[in-house]
Parts: sequence; C-alpha cells; structure tokens
Amino acid sequence: MNKPLSISLVGMALLLTLAGCEEPVKESKKPNIIYILADDMGYGDVTAFNEQSKIPTPHIDKLAGEGMMFTDAHSGSGVCTPTRYGILTGRYSWRTKMKQGVLVGNSKPLIPNDRSTVGPMLQKNGYYTAFVGKWHLGWNWGLKDNQADTNDWSVDFANIDYTKPIKNSPKERGFDFSFGHPASLDMSPYVYVENGMVTAVPDTTTVNTGEYSWWREGPTGSDFVHEEVTPKYFNKAMELIEDRALSDKPFFLYLALPSPHTPILPTKEWQEKSGLNPYGDFVMMIDDHVGKLLQTIKTAGIEGNTLVIFTSDNGFAPYANAELLESKGHYPSGPFRGYKADIFEGGHRIPFIAKWPGVIQPGSVSSQTICLTDLMATCADIAGHKLAPNEGEDSYSLLPIFKQAVSSEPLREGTVHHSMNGSFAIRRGPWKLILCPDSGGWSDPKPQDSVAVAGLPAIQLYHLDSDPGEKRNLEAVQPEKVAELKALLAKYIENGRSTAGETQKNDSYEGEWVQVNFIKQP
Repeated sequence: MNKPLSISLVGMALLLTLAGCEEPVKESKKPNIIYILADDMGYGDVTAFNEQSKIPTPHIDKLAGEGMMFTDAHSGSGVCTPTRYGILTGRYSWRTKMKQGVLVGNSKPLIPNDRSTVGPMLQKNGYYTAFVGKWHLGWNWGLKDNQADTNDWSVDFANIDYTKPIKNSPKERGFDFSFGHPASLDMSPYVYVENGMVTAVPDTTTVNTGEYSWWREGPTGSDFVHEEVTPKYFNKAMELIEDRALSDKPFFLYLALPSPHTPILPTKEWQEKSGLNPYGDFVMMIDDHVGKLLQTIKTAGIEGNTLVIFTSDNGFAPYANAELLESKGHYPSGPFRGYKADIFEGGHRIPFIAKWPGVIQPGSVSSQTICLTDLMATCADIAGHKLAPNEGEDSYSLLPIFKQAVSSEPLREGTVHHSMNGSFAIRRGPWKLILCPDSGGWSDPKPQDSVAVAGLPAIQLYHLDSDPGEKRNLEAVQPEKVAELKALLAKYIENGRSTAGETQKNDSYEGEWVQVNFIKQP
C-alpha cells in the first residue's frame, strides 16, 4: 500500500511536468451543431417512434439508437412560419404580430432587426453559422417600385426586381452562409437565394396540378427544378460539412428541409418504394439522404464532437392523403389525434432525436416535455452564453437532459401550444387545456363547421397519460384544474415570457387579439 509521502511525490512530479509544458491545457472544443428540420413529418412516420409505421426509416432509426429519443417533443405551432420563428428566437410566435396563419413567398420579415436569434448569438461565441433550405420567415425583396405593397397572397410578382440584393434575409439574421428559397416549395416565387442574392432571375412561370405534386403558379428561376430541391439542399449541406470539418472553428448548420411538405416529389429511384403512396416514398427518400449526411459527418472525422438534432416543424399534413395511408395501416400521427394545423397532439407532437457522442447516452429515451423553442437556450448553454432578459423568453436548455443530469422533475413548468387559427392550449404535466371547442385547424370538428361545433363545450381538458388520443373531455368534472391552467397561461401571456426572469413585453398589435379574451373573463 502506498504511503501518503509517495502520493505527494507523484503529485509533485506531475505538477512539475505540467509546468514544463510549452502548451497550456486547452479547454475541450465546442461541439459542432447540426439541426435538421423536416417539414410536415408526423410523429408516426418514423419507425423508432411508431413500431406500427409502414414507412421504413432505417437511417433515422439508427440515429435514434445512437442518441436520445424524445417522446414528448412539440413544435411551437401546428404550422410552418410560427414554429420557425420560435426555433431561431426561443420565443413563441404569438407574441409577435402573427396571431394565426403563415407567411408567403413575398411576405415582409417577421423577425425584427433588434430581436436576438440563434445565429448571431453563436457567431459572438466563436461559431461559423450556415443556413440551407426553406426560410419562410419573410424578407425584403428588392423592388422596382418601393411604394407598392408586396405582402399579399394574390400580389403581382412583377414588382420584384430579382437583380437587387434582398434585405433582412438569413444573411442579416446571423448566418455567415445562406442558401435557400423564400417559403414553402408550393409558394412562389421559385428561386434560390444565396447570401442575399437570387442565383438565377426567373425566366418562366411554372405550376403543377397533380394530386400530390401540386404547387401554385408563379415565376421560376432557370436553375430551380422542384424535383431537385431536396437533394440539392442535402448536397449543399454535405459540401458545407466537409469544408467546415477542415477548420478548427466550430460550426452551426440549420438545415431546413422543404419536405415531405407538398409538392411531394420523390425522385425516380424512390417512386413506389413504400407500397403506400408518393408521401411514403418521399419520406423514404428523405431518410436515405439523412443517412448520407450522417455518413458525411463520420467520414469528415467530426462525428465525435458534433451534436446532431433531427426533428419536424409540425405534424403530418392530411392533404398527403391521410385516409389512404390509414386504410393501409399507416397512421402518420401515431396514437395521437389530429394533424398539421390542429391544436390536438397530432398537430404539434413531433419526432425529436439528438445524438452527441460522449455526452448523450446511445439508445436513451426521454419523456420530458420539450419544445422547439428550446434550441436557443440549449445552444446558449453549450456555447457558454448567458441569455439576456429579452433573449429566448420561452426557451429552456436541453443540455441537462442530454447529460442526464435532470431529476424526475419537469424541465418546463408549462408548454403553450398554438394552432393554425390562433387557438391556444397549455400543457402542464399530464394535463392539457384547450381554449376552443374544436380542432383549431383542419381536423374535425373544424372551426368553420358551425353544425359540428354547436353544442360542444367551449373548452377541452385532457389527461394525456391516460388519454393520449384526447377522447375524453374532463373540463366539466375538473373545474379546479381548468382554473389552474387558465391562470398559468394568462401569466405567460401577460409576463411576456414562460421562463424565469424579468417581465417582457409582447410585440405591439393593432388588431383584436380575440384568443386572449379569456383573461378578462371571471
């Protein structure tokens, strides 16, 4: 047995050795962060989350096996734009002027210049930042006539000058490199924009009226082929990964896919592979590209120090023929009720996987309730950045969960959900309160269906642990729980935040915000 003196001598020798080193001991390098956001992929589309899924997703499943699955993850909204705002800002989008709906291809920017986002926050902390894919947060096109309005679904695109620089694009929102298109792939104009400039001025007009492949008529760049967009974005992302792997500087890549959102365009090699319909084929194609991207990370030699997150911006879109898929035994929302746009779980409960070798235990599963707004605080925690009071007001760091350093206590006090028409729900523990009598979106009972809605209770209360399908409304027998959750939601709205910290203000809004009238009620 060694004597205390021996230990001391060894310790002294070690200290002398370290003191004689020319190089100081370096801190471990900050990890690369790659955020893959699918578009309209349902919780039940990924086999790792739904054993009964009829769509093979071996590469996404492998990612889950090598990382951590989150079974209670949620998008900030049931539709695209609001969720994307929350991802980049860590703030619920209903705090902005956008109280419902989505933006379009010529919309003005939703994120103001003074709003902090993930991009510049990471830049300030030593990261190279890149965006590839679908933006859908608005920007300022260069115009021929600056007096004309260009912010309407039916606007004439003739006023856009595609040779002028675009302002308030990803370039100005904190991305060193950006390559993408303005909105959904079925919303014109159809052009690629690289670092604030259109890559090819539209020289034609395209439209597609197919059942699955449809897109709206609009001006189209000479280099923009709808069928090639998803593969192009994956290839661009892989090229960027290979390039950045040669640098000592960590990087953040936000890969925002336009798929499997419409137009549903599986390439020829994937057509009819699923045995379901083109949507199933498209999901299989995306899975294959995810596998190639993961292999690129490994081949580049950066797998060990890269956090990869794969998720979706909202639930499955029923216009991909939900009825047909379900008749063949595939349920895109898994065991949950509803689809994209809805306030029900199928509208916002999503697949979420995180892999980070050496930090996240392979094959682990978390049942913690999380939200896509949590990216801001998570990245800040990883980068060593302390969020200011007006940063990430609805963002919780997932780093303790990644490190499995959290207790059984919930990470989030509560989580707010928001539907296509602006309806609210709030979740706390197993309880979910919905402040509307309908779906708030596209499922039955539809908000506009006065006959179906007539006679329904004005609110809904569900206990998700015992009723994940939201079939038994308990509002009449749990008035105390209803009051508790209403009060919590009111606090989050009035305080301008749902995290601890200084009270903040929601953005000014000129219209009547009818969804918050419940606060005034006794």
